[in-house]
Amino acid sequence: MEVICLEEAAFYALVEQVVDRLKKLHGEEKEKWISDDEAMQLLNIKSKTTLQKLRDEGKVRFSQPQKKIILYDRMSIDQYLEEHARETF
Repeated sequence: MEVICLEEAAFYALVEQVVDRLKKLHGEEKEKWISDDEAMQLLNIKSKTTLQKLRDEGKVRFSQPQKKIILYDRMSIDQYLEEHARETF
């Protein structure tokens, strides 16, 4: 049997790397701000006009860091979908 000894700092660095890799593999680390294409994919819509309507009506949060760049808040999209979910019979 082999024994591997690590310093405490090296051990915790290794644990953090493993946790980060697992999060990436399982998709748990999601970006807060997403592009219009990703937002449309999450909402299952094909039209940018529909996305703009949701934005204009205040149904999804967005940020406009530059004139032609609009980013959408993933949490507000998830919340919008939850609010419009229907329970099964």
